[in-house]
Amino acid sequence: MAKMIHSMIRVRDLSQSVQFYHELFDLEVKRQVDFEGFSLTYLANKETSFELELTYNYDNEKSYELGNGYGHLAFSTEDIESIWRIASLHNYAPSDIKSLHHKDKLVARFFFVADPDGYQVEIIERNETYF
Repeated sequence: MAKMIHSMIRVRDLSQSVQFYHELFDLEVKRQVDFEGFSLTYLANKETSFELELTYNYDNEKSYELGNGYGHLAFSTEDIESIWRIASLHNYAPSDIKSLHHKDKLVARFFFVADPDGYQVEIIERNETYF
């Protein structure tokens, strides 16, 4: 059986991206590998072994085009209001917290925030569906 180990996104400003993911999700740099022309930085926290790989290309000064095929990253939390407040305090402009219902049952409470490169990040409150 295969194990999912990371997801990669390209970033324009590595330090801003590391700061964003640390402030909101306590992700820490686990390792960084520098190559000629680019570096790979892997972030994770104690909640999971899954890593977010930030690829920083040294010669790219333009923003990346996100296209219309990519959706978002998602993080689950027990305290959605706390992360929403942190995002607001750091001026990351989170969306309002919304509720999703199916057949009169609460399925999820969530909000979105964009990272420094415009990638959408969903924060979902933990429950029996999202843990």
